[in-house]
Amino acid sequence: MRYRVPQLPPGTWHIDEVEVEKSRFIAWIAHTPEVDAAEALTKAARQAHPNASHHCLAYIAGAPGEQQRIGFSDDGEPGGTAGRPMFQALQGSQLGEVGCVVIRYFGGTKLGTGGLARAYAQAVNKALDTLATRQVIQRVHYRVCFPFADESIARGWCEEQAIPVVNAEYDGKGVTLTIGWPSDWELDLTPLESRLKQPIAAQAINT
Repeated sequence: MRYRVPQLPPGTWHIDEVEVEKSRFIAWIAHTPEVDAAEALTKAARQAHPNASHHCLAYIAGAPGEQQRIGFSDDGEPGGTAGRPMFQALQGSQLGEVGCVVIRYFGGTKLGTGGLARAYAQAVNKALDTLATRQVIQRVHYRVCFPFADESIARGWCEEQAIPVVNAEYDGKGVTLTIGWPSDWELDLTPLESRLKQPIAAQAINT
């Protein structure tokens, strides 16, 4: 599976803002591959804006369509007016591993439940529009054994195909390379076998 995620280093976030009826809605978006990263984002937002009225959260700590590692919070806003519309905006982006906190400073005018939901979604969507992203490829790890003399050929072929070599183990028989094969490709080492003039056995491993 291939999907896009925020192009942000750990501990950083992308910020954008909207104003609705004098209320400020400041959106912080972060890369959240784990639930802990979403919780850290909320903590950082609270520390940076301790006097804000609300710090509402939504996150997807996995690929688009993730059903388990997801969450959202209204943080005191009427139920369903903040976290859920924020989460729906994240879902609609088709991004994975993405979290957002929207910090609200109340401007003195009540927006009503519909107005609040629109404002929170608008803040998230505006930030998403200017967010830099990168592609993530989910991979299956395979262990593949070679004689010592074939290691450089195997590594060269993997580099040409953009297949990462994530580990190498050596013993008296040769080298065992652990490679990261894209999960949406059927494993096919035939082109490499033609260079080595010998069959290759690959074993999938759990990581």
